[in-house]
Amino acid sequence: IHMESFYCMSGADCLRLCVDDVSAGSSTEFPDRLSLMEMRLQAQDDEITLLKSSLADALRKLRLHEQQIPLLKQQLIAGKTPMWSTLTLYGYLLPVMPSLSLQDALPEGVPLMEEDLIKETPEEDDNEEEREKEQGWCSLVEESIKPTMVRSLQQQQSKSSDEGQGSAPHTPTSSSPAPPKEAVCSPHGQSIKMFIRGRPITMYIPSNIQNYEELRMDFPTEKLDLDWVYGYRGRDCRGNLYVLPSGEAVYFIACVVVLYHVTNRTQRHYRKHTDCVRCLAIHPDKVLVASGQTAGVDKDGKPLQPFVHIWDSTTLVTLQQIGLGTFERGVGSVAFSNDAGTFLCVIDESNEHMLSVWDWKKNTMVLEVKSTTEAVFAVEFSPADTSNIITCGKSHVYFWTQSAGTLTKKQGIFGKYKKPKFIMCFVFSLTGDVLTGDSEGNILTWGKSTFQIMKQTRAHEGSVFTLCILQGGALLSGGGKDRRIIRWSADLAPERECEIPEKFGAVRTIANVDGEELLVGTTRNAILRGTFSDGFVAIVQGHVDEMWGLATHPSQNLFLTCGNDKQACLWNAEDHSLGWCTHLEESGLCADFSPNGSVVSIGLSTGRWLVLDVQTREVVCDLTDGNEQLSVMRYSPDGSFLAVGSHDNFIYIYSVMEGGRRYTRFGKCTGHSSFITHLDWSKDGKYIMSNSGDYEILYCKSVKDREWASYTCVLGFHVMGVWLEGSDGTDINALCRSHSEKVVAVADDFCKVHLFQYPCPKPKAPSHRYDGHGSHVTNVRFTHIDSHLLSLGGKDTCILQWRVKGGGTGDSREHPTLSFPLSSSIGSSEQGSQREKETV
Repeated sequence: IHMESFYCMSGADCLRLCVDDVSAGSSTEFPDRLSLMEMRLQAQDDEITLLKSSLADALRKLRLHEQQIPLLKQQLIAGKTPMWSTLTLYGYLLPVMPSLSLQDALPEGVPLMEEDLIKETPEEDDNEEEREKEQGWCSLVEESIKPTMVRSLQQQQSKSSDEGQGSAPHTPTSSSPAPPKEAVCSPHGQSIKMFIRGRPITMYIPSNIQNYEELRMDFPTEKLDLDWVYGYRGRDCRGNLYVLPSGEAVYFIACVVVLYHVTNRTQRHYRKHTDCVRCLAIHPDKVLVASGQTAGVDKDGKPLQPFVHIWDSTTLVTLQQIGLGTFERGVGSVAFSNDAGTFLCVIDESNEHMLSVWDWKKNTMVLEVKSTTEAVFAVEFSPADTSNIITCGKSHVYFWTQSAGTLTKKQGIFGKYKKPKFIMCFVFSLTGDVLTGDSEGNILTWGKSTFQIMKQTRAHEGSVFTLCILQGGALLSGGGKDRRIIRWSADLAPERECEIPEKFGAVRTIANVDGEELLVGTTRNAILRGTFSDGFVAIVQGHVDEMWGLATHPSQNLFLTCGNDKQACLWNAEDHSLGWCTHLEESGLCADFSPNGSVVSIGLSTGRWLVLDVQTREVVCDLTDGNEQLSVMRYSPDGSFLAVGSHDNFIYIYSVMEGGRRYTRFGKCTGHSSFITHLDWSKDGKYIMSNSGDYEILYCKSVKDREWASYTCVLGFHVMGVWLEGSDGTDINALCRSHSEKVVAVADDFCKVHLFQYPCPKPKAPSHRYDGHGSHVTNVRFTHIDSHLLSLGGKDTCILQWRVKGGGTGDSREHPTLSFPLSSSIGSSEQGSQREKETV
């Protein structure tokens, strides 16, 4: 396929051609051909992105022309040519000198039209503030832009472009950020280039850096320790809450197994897993724990194999790792044998849900067998006979018997009883019978030798999600739809019941603390503590869907989170408690506290944004900008302005009055070719730096050495070094500079939190890397005195609170490694990916 014709084909045509071409060759060539086509499709996507950006640039420049035409006409009529002016035509920005006529500056064969002219006026320092007010929020292109990627223009004017501007620089085909070239000089000073997905981005070096090449990048002196884990995974996991003799509750979320002391309200963490933990089992000695995880992928997309860890809950020391290279996709269920805990039964998440039994101390697999193609929810050894194993799940309950090194299964016979769609859970009674809870709301009693139903007991409206046997033979059951917890006698007569509040969801699992007190895990990721008499209160809470919004209070140890579950939650980072939670009508995607800390603004998924009183949760303002989702909210340092970044490519500026309780539209910043992703204010509150989805940086005029009140933009000179080799531009979701301006924390797409030295302007900068999240990390923020760092997981719905240690204290802004002021230095892309923006 010739590349010229390939770019003209539709996606469907490309796929059809790929299939026909592959089927015509030998089967051994399929991977190579498929890989080639994937590379070509990716190249086509990149080209389309560039075309869209270039077309947006052209439209924006046409609007600028209309504003500049009257002034240029006056100058042309007077026969004057500015000392340094620019001519924009067909995607070119050409310098025009006094000795060169406008007609001579054009590419050969291109006519001169008045509407194609843009004038750049000399910069004046006098009365700057008055001039900026008169100009308002406008955008002025200043840096020379190379030819666009529009093919017709490249073919039509290739010769003229070479004569008029010189050859365009080569654009790498690699999507990874390329090392910066040697520093070069431009009208704005020294600059270097980096590449993201083939797009060159010029970064201007601050004035007082004399030799960029001699700058040295070191590890930051600060480090992070995991301090607290907010949340619990109850929405899609079962049997994952236990109580140890130490008084600690054991549960998991993301890649962390949490040991939470219910009375002392302290946490310890087991952190040896490399991806999300999916199941737990407690050894008969009540000390050892087995935890299984799902399969993951590394940063290159290669699969990581799942495994099971057996570890000591007292010392958190890993005793054994089993199943690496054996299990597929993940580990769904684990169970210790009830004799001395010698054996461990594991069911993986492969298509056949392989059931294997291990002598875990010897790390040897005793036997393995296919269980079923249907989902499996639970597995247990019989307490009376280790050779008997029970499994349950979708449309089945299986009774397994081990004999002569093999396992044979018998399916439970429902007989005259309606077969439920799901057998959700089961326990063993003191007499050895098996009690199952199903999706019809029944508790079925199975004979221990007949594998037939002996008794059916109506228990709940909706599913029976969990069963728990108490000492003395009493039974607890937890309902789904009805949210009830019922205590049953040994002969299944109901004794007591209670209902948990609707806001916590359904009952997912129950753990017995002392016979009277219970812990209850819920489907809305909460853990409740209480009794039938006194009711239940939440001791662990969390979000139930992907989170993106995170803001820290400017003067207190408070932070706010919001996400796709339409909840906004205010947390206390000091006592690790939930202050309040309020329901949003739409997904909350971004947030920021006002500098006085009295209100917090929250951007929603529809262009609507709210301002809430931090103390009362009262909505003090409700406004809408556009009809697309908002991605960033940012108050100016003095709180007099609020910038709202939207997916409609605009930044809306509001004047803020009455301490953050009244807002009026001040202006709108235009210029981006794609949706806004990040923005920051300068320390004087007069300038904005912003990033967009197509790797643009728009910024203020003459801000090479300007200092920024915050630094959350992922593209900029001071954070160039955070981009890892092989990144495609979406691998970093967020970053945040500390208030001390010593370190920068980075949230990446590979479940990692990084800590870099700040500033970090050179590629391949070293960093401390931290695990814990089981999904892409969506946001990071430091608390007001940099004592802690907060990080949000995406799909893992987990909030991790990290303690910052080392590096000294105070708000020092001295940088021993890089001795230059903290200032922004962003430049212009050769394909329009970066332009200056003058704002007031």
